[in-house]
Amino acid sequence: MSTALRRPVFVANWKMNYGPTEARAFVAGFAAKWSPRDDRTIIICPPAISLTTVAHALGARTDIAVGVQNVWTEEKGAFTGETSAPMARDAGASFALVGHSERRHLFGETDAQAAAKCAVAANAGLTPVLCVGEMLAQRESGGTMDCVLRQLRAGLSSLDESTIASMAIAYEPCWAIGTGKTATPDDASEVHTKIRDALRELVGDAAHEIPILYGGSVNAKNAAALMAATHVDGLLVGGASLDVESWAAICGIAYP
Repeated sequence: MSTALRRPVFVANWKMNYGPTEARAFVAGFAAKWSPRDDRTIIICPPAISLTTVAHALGARTDIAVGVQNVWTEEKGAFTGETSAPMARDAGASFALVGHSERRHLFGETDAQAAAKCAVAANAGLTPVLCVGEMLAQRESGGTMDCVLRQLRAGLSSLDESTIASMAIAYEPCWAIGTGKTATPDDASEVHTKIRDALRELVGDAAHEIPILYGGSVNAKNAAALMAATHVDGLLVGGASLDVESWAAICGIAYP
């Protein structure tokens, strides 16, 4: 993501879905439907076991990038079940999700671990996509901004300005993940604006080039309205990215 980052960015997070066979079939279907274009960035994040399959299935389709859903904080060692950033890079990934709400709240990932994962991903040549977002109780108590900005600053704390300026941020309110509830465009814009302001404090004018994605029950029906909101530069899509038709529709929406 060394080019103009504020072009739309659409990330498919397949979570724990699609082994190699299903992943290969999905890529074939999407590649047949999606014509290459250079006005947006398309990223598919399969489960680690399908990462190489997706990379190979894409072949010469350099307009579609591959990301890994998670990396560990060390490059190698006795960490059964984990994937290191260099391994992900070697398998074909060029992006890495870091600090997804499910990693934080199901697996206990801390702000410090998110910071370490951003650093190891960047050091391995992966572009980190740092995820931040509040729980329902925090939103209802007025703590959204405190939570989001704490996670943001902590996650970026081990990175230099040039690395921060070349990555992406994803705001995903936890209460909207897989629930069918979605932040309104105004809700998303309010938080994204605060994130942009915080990034400006860290990297100055380069903050303008950092894409801020929205994630949380995004689908083909609400994607356009979310993308029209101020400072929403892309979408992090879960369930709707598992269907070729809906994923293609989301990727193809017009951008202001």
